[in-house]
Amino acid sequence: MTRAPKNGDNLAPALAASAIEILARLIAFDTTSSATNLALIEYVENYLAGHGVVARRINNADGSKANLLATIGPAEARGLVLSGHTDVVPVEGQPWSRDPFTLVEDQGRLYGRGTADMKSFIALALAAVPYLTPRKMTRPVHLAFSYDEEIGCLGAPDLINALVAEGHRPAAAIVGEPTEMAIINSHKGIHLYEVVVTGREAHSSLVHEGVSANMIAIDILSVLGRIAESERTGHRNARFDPPWSTLTVGTIHGGTAANILARECRFTFDLRTVPDREADAVLAPFWVAVETARTRLKAEGAETGVEVNPIAQVPPLRREEDGSAEQLAAMLCEEAAPAGAVSYGAEAGQFQIAGISTVICGPGSIVQAHRPDEYIEIAQIEAGARFMSRLIAMTHAA
Repeated sequence: MTRAPKNGDNLAPALAASAIEILARLIAFDTTSSATNLALIEYVENYLAGHGVVARRINNADGSKANLLATIGPAEARGLVLSGHTDVVPVEGQPWSRDPFTLVEDQGRLYGRGTADMKSFIALALAAVPYLTPRKMTRPVHLAFSYDEEIGCLGAPDLINALVAEGHRPAAAIVGEPTEMAIINSHKGIHLYEVVVTGREAHSSLVHEGVSANMIAIDILSVLGRIAESERTGHRNARFDPPWSTLTVGTIHGGTAANILARECRFTFDLRTVPDREADAVLAPFWVAVETARTRLKAEGAETGVEVNPIAQVPPLRREEDGSAEQLAAMLCEEAAPAGAVSYGAEAGQFQIAGISTVICGPGSIVQAHRPDEYIEIAQIEAGARFMSRLIAMTHAA
């Protein structure tokens, strides 16, 4: 594989130092998914404006959060998307030994919520901006920063739609989730649901006077358990770990007291499908169980029933044959190792179904994500800086 020009590698030390400074600012913003990200977005807007780059906000419905989209270089050319999410997972209940929203360097590591997942990639992309001189660029770089990735990749669809609506047709997208700068060309799909079962309250000794939502829910949950076991022992894809589609029940809330038939039971479940396994096929027995429960409850009265509410539906990232994103990332990376697959979901599949060739490649390790005392190795920032320096050289190559 031909490498991108490495004459830009001498920029890497300055890029790394700048990225760490920017990262400190980004970590200081508490962008937990339950909170707003607007202060961070404003900071990035101002930073870009200081370098002559105009950014566009794409707000959520109530204006409490925003995606940010900016294009540097000739808009008519087929360019590259650098994509990252601005939200982070909660720190409550975790035994942090330091302030999670203050970047701390210790023995070659940078600690803070979001260092690995995935503000370091955003910091590196921003550090590259001063070196991306639009009048000399042969292809554009699009910066695409989203909200609410951690709770179902909710912000990215509007961001991607805005990118396409502006007439851009990027040749490739790189989503900077933590991969230790390895190239990932496939991830699982995500299907999150909330199920609400409504029964009728009665004294627990008078089961004929009411119907327990908990007991109905147990029947449905048992079907989900059988599906999970069937997938474990059935369809497999050896590229993933684990190599099957997984189904887990995340939360269950039902009833008010031991001696009252539960009026309501709510539970959520999470299905992660390998790319060659369709969610509808996996969940077919579940839908049968839901209809069976609805039929049973219909005889109990109009106030009872079963609702199934989709929380998030994230498409898988499918391995592309001769994909331009994988080829480009291989040019920019230090080693041409075979591209891998990951079991977590990401926004990469959303870019792909919009017709944009996509891979995942970013600094840091997913092993550190979501944990107390989350950190990234400074060596990973340096590797990311070399990646960005080659990208800068490539976008200016004649």
